[in-house]
Amino acid sequence: MRIGTGALVEKRTARDQRFLVTGGTGFLGGHIAVALLRGGHRVTALARSTKRLTARERVARLADWFGLEEDARSRLRVAEGDILDPGWAAAAAEAGGGLGAVDEIVHCASNTSFAERKRPEIEAVNIDGLRNVLDFAVRSGAGFFHHVSTAFVAGHRTGPCPEDWVESGVFTNAYEETKARGEVLARDVCRREGIRLNVYRPSIVYGDSRSGRTLRFNAVYFPVKAAVFIRDIYRADIRERDGRKAAELGIRMKEDGRLFMPLRIEAGGEGGLNLVPVDHCVDALMAVMEDGLDGGIYHIANPRPTRVEAIVDYAERLFDLDGIEVRGPEAFAALPKNPLETLYDSYLEAYRPYMRDRRSFEVKNAAAALERRRLVCPEFTYEVFARCMGYAIETDWGARLFRE
Repeated sequence: MRIGTGALVEKRTARDQRFLVTGGTGFLGGHIAVALLRGGHRVTALARSTKRLTARERVARLADWFGLEEDARSRLRVAEGDILDPGWAAAAAEAGGGLGAVDEIVHCASNTSFAERKRPEIEAVNIDGLRNVLDFAVRSGAGFFHHVSTAFVAGHRTGPCPEDWVESGVFTNAYEETKARGEVLARDVCRREGIRLNVYRPSIVYGDSRSGRTLRFNAVYFPVKAAVFIRDIYRADIRERDGRKAAELGIRMKEDGRLFMPLRIEAGGEGGLNLVPVDHCVDALMAVMEDGLDGGIYHIANPRPTRVEAIVDYAERLFDLDGIEVRGPEAFAALPKNPLETLYDSYLEAYRPYMRDRRSFEVKNAAAALERRRLVCPEFTYEVFARCMGYAIETDWGARLFRE
């Protein structure tokens, strides 16, 4: 190994480690960078400039969103760079001209799209970009590589999914496939170069369970947003026009003020969504990072999946809706989807494989670290749902996330 266990512990204890976080302006990357900074570590956030903001401005804006303290900000450095640039690794590792020496790398940068039509972009980030970051790890002398992956590298299967390498399999989409390939790529490079490797596999990560705040509004948010969008269209039709369009679809306003929408959601079988709030995800990851010094694979998942029926109930209660039902495929064979159901179904296509997920993710490797700190994944209750969706509405589903 490039660094012995004793020396690693000593440097971490002295807060003498230099961390590089890729994807530092993203959802998990931003949370992890802030957690490291608040833990007293020195962090370099790798970021790109956009047409409107420089890399430094993007990171500063995110630090403001987190309310990052001045003491923590003093240990934050911003490096502009693009992991898709083939020459980035060599330039970044040059003494004085780039990032220079780095002790540990937390690789969070990822393309999370499920769309097959975006496969070239997904592979570019999740494979080629990862390869460039690993190249930088080799050149910079980094001793530890922390790779943020996904529990869904398990691919098509049911039952327990072990914390082990996935060499091959059948996957739901290009995201799952490229993340599985990326893990093996990281394993092979790190073994060859003597770099310690931790692979973290979160399931579906949503907002903070305590505050509801989030930087990303996909996954569980997207189907809810679609239902609210449809509600607003037909509620306006009823209140401001003659309600004819709503009536054609069987939509009506009930006496109690709730909007009745005859909407069946297709989600057959058992299982549910494995949802983990970002606060627990980051706490668990930091605990494993501290204790898991010998390298390993760690699932960060919820032992209590949330059934689709529960989320439908939560949404109806919070958004004054009625008439939404969860049905299996056989219901639609007997009675085909109506236009409203066809419209809504188009929003769910990418997420349907996860709505009745019958996979369970073993958490044996992380168990000791979590138990030592009494970390238990919160249940996705109505109160948590309401906090998260309240923040989504407050920020217009992310459109007003950063107030300028």
